[in-house]
Amino acid sequence: MSEKPKEFVLSVASWPQAIAHIDADAFFVACEVATNPTLKDKNVVVGKERGIVTALSYSAKAKGIKRGMLISEAKRICPDLVVVESDYEKYSMFSVRMFEILRNFSPVVEEYSIDEAFVDLTGLRRIYNTSYLGIARLIQDEIEKRIGISVSIGVAPTKVLAKIASKMNKPHGLVAIEAKSIHRYLKQVNVEDVWGIGKNTASLLNKLGIYTALDFARAKEEYLKRFLSKPYMEIYHELRGESVLKVDPNKKSTYKSISKSKSFSKPTSDKEKLLGELIRNLENACMKVRMYKLAARKLIVFLKTHDYQTSYVKLKLKNATNVPLLFVDTLKKAFEMIYDENLFYRQTGVILGDLTTKQQYTLFENKTKIDKIIRLYKAVDELNKRFGRSKIHIAREEMALIGINHTQRMGIEMFEVDI
Repeated sequence: MSEKPKEFVLSVASWPQAIAHIDADAFFVACEVATNPTLKDKNVVVGKERGIVTALSYSAKAKGIKRGMLISEAKRICPDLVVVESDYEKYSMFSVRMFEILRNFSPVVEEYSIDEAFVDLTGLRRIYNTSYLGIARLIQDEIEKRIGISVSIGVAPTKVLAKIASKMNKPHGLVAIEAKSIHRYLKQVNVEDVWGIGKNTASLLNKLGIYTALDFARAKEEYLKRFLSKPYMEIYHELRGESVLKVDPNKKSTYKSISKSKSFSKPTSDKEKLLGELIRNLENACMKVRMYKLAARKLIVFLKTHDYQTSYVKLKLKNATNVPLLFVDTLKKAFEMIYDENLFYRQTGVILGDLTTKQQYTLFENKTKIDKIIRLYKAVDELNKRFGRSKIHIAREEMALIGINHTQRMGIEMFEVDI
C-alpha cells in the first residue's frame, strides 16, 4: 500500500516563528510538595480518597507504580509510599498562577489544560536580549522561583513540534527544535506518540509504511490525503515546520457547568458526614465559579450509592450567585429529599449550571449584607490562593450571624425532582 516517500527540505529560516509548550512536571504531586516541603524526594501518589493512583511522583513511577493502579497494590510495590488526597482547588490555584507568570512574558498564551500551555514567543528575542531557548529558560526559572514547581519546555516553529520537544527531556527539560533540524528530532519519535494521533490512526499509518514522525513528515501529501482527514493533514504540515494551528490567547470564560464531588473509599450512610461533604462540594464549586468570575443559576445535588445508583435534585435560582452561603440551606433541603438512611453512599456531588458573567439580586435583598458576604469570600479566596484550598473555610454558624433567610432572599424554586 505504501509509496516511496520523498525527502522534505526546509528552505525557511531557523525560526520563522517560535512557539513554546510549557508542561508542568508531575503537576499534582508538585503542588503537594510545594505546599508541604516534607514530601520532597519521597515516593508520593495522589488519590487517597478514591483508593486509586491518579497522579504520582517520578520516583514512584521509577518503582513501577502506574496511574490507575489500586493504592493497596502500589503500597505492596513501594512500602514507604506516601499517599495524599486529591486537592483540585489547590491545583487550580497553582495553574492560575502559572498562567499569570506566562502572560508576563508574552501576551499570547493559550491555556491548553490545567498544567499545560502554549506561548507565542515570536519577536521577543530583542526584548529579552537572548535566544528563544534563553527566554524559555527564564520562564522555567521564574515559575520554579515564584510557585515552587518545575516545568519542561519545548520551543519550535509549530505547536505540534513544540509539544514533541517538551516531552523529550522530562522532568525539567528544555529542548528547542529549529526548523532546519526538524528531521533530527522526528526520527526519534514513534508516530503514535505524536500529539493528535491515536492508536487507530497510528495502526493505519503503520500499514502505509509510516512508523516514525519523520516517516510521516516525508510522505507525499497527495498520497496521505487518500487515507487521512483534515485534522491529520494539519498535523502533517505542522511536523514539516509549517504552522497551521495557531496559539489561541482567548481565556476560557464560558462553561455550561462546573461540578465538584467527593468519593469515599468505603461507602457510608453517615448523614452528617454526607451533608458535610456536600456543603464542601458546594463551597469548592463556588470557589471555581468565582475564579472565572461567573455565577450560577442552576444547582444539582446528587448522591451515588455503593452500587452506583444515583439520586439527584435539580433546582433553579431566580438570581445568579457564586456565594455558597446564599443557597446552602436549599442544598440541605435537597439532601433531605434524596437521602435514604438505609443506603450506603460512595459519592456526593454538586453541579453548578446555567453559568453567567453577572450576579443578580432583587430589590428586596439587603444589598449591604450581600456586599459584606461577597467581600468575605474574596478575602477567603485570596488566603486560599496563597496557602492552598482547605486552609480557610466559612463556618456554618456564620449564616446566623449574617442574618439572611437564604432561600427566601435568593428566590429558589424547584423545577425538577428525580429520585
